Amino acid sequence: MTDSAAALQPGNASQIQAFEPYQPGADEEYMSPAQVAHFRKILTDWRNELMAEVDRTVQNLQVENVNYSDPNDRASLETDMGLELRARDRERKLIRKINQALARIDAGEYGYCEACGVEIGLRRLEARPTATLCIDCKTLEEKRERQMAQD
Repeated sequence: MTDSAAALQPGNASQIQAFEPYQPGADEEYMSPAQVAHFRKILTDWRNELMAEVDRTVQNLQVENVNYSDPNDRASLETDMGLELRARDRERKLIRKINQALARIDAGEYGYCEACGVEIGLRRLEARPTATLCIDCKTLEEKRERQMAQD
């Protein structure tokens, strides 16, 4: 797996399938149709994988509706279910971000910083396909957040 593909790990959520990093041509314009198609595929594959996880969770919850008589077994099952539901909640939020990124692709706004309008960059988008800020604006935002947390 390449460094870019390895970086696509949505936290504790499932890991996206490996992909071939995009190699732009010498004269290729940023966010060319081929690049847009590349990122659309990454995002849709990622969303489909997350949705499959949701389906598996629903099936597991229906099947694992067992009434254990041992309190330890029951507590263990409830803890496991709680952890899985929290993971699915994080994935639900991630699916919403993926859908927003796909909407930005449709609107022709994908790949550009929402704060300053500069190109986010292919490698950053491959590492975090839902990114909306360039690295400079994201760094500033994180610094502000740390300062606010200290106050």
